[in-house]
Amino acid sequence: AWTLKTMTDSLGAKVFIAEFVRNYAGAVVILLPAIVFLIATLLAFATGTSWGTFGILIPIVDAMFPISSALGTVCMSACLAGAVCGDHCSPISDTTIMASAGAQCNHINHVSTQLPYALTVAAVSFVTFLLAGLIQNAFITLAIGIVLIILVLFVIKKVTTKKE
Repeated sequence: AWTLKTMTDSLGAKVFIAEFVRNYAGAVVILLPAIVFLIATLLAFATGTSWGTFGILIPIVDAMFPISSALGTVCMSACLAGAVCGDHCSPISDTTIMASAGAQCNHINHVSTQLPYALTVAAVSFVTFLLAGLIQNAFITLAIGIVLIILVLFVIKKVTTKKE
């Protein structure tokens, strides 16, 4: 995590991305929470580390938006949520490896049984972060997210009941 953060700091990624967003992403600013969530998820999945993803993306998100703004808070939340989601889904993550070893089960079986649950929550989170960029109110977005996850669970229950 420290090495990745030092490398991205040395490359000036924080300044480059912040300036890029300021200059070119004005029209899609409302989509940035969902984009940050996707980037954090994919980066953590590829590297197997949520903490490394924090080290890379938190300075970038902080440079793009002041944390005191509503969109800054939402983007920071998207960064943290995506990093943890990607780390949880990654087969090379230390926590995933330790969980399968602790449960004394086949590692690939453990990963493949966790993916449907994690991807369901990730999909609902992605939609919620899309809405958060539009609404920019944490309490309204949280309520919508809770309703969405309950609806998704009812749909899954209905689909699985029909199969039985």
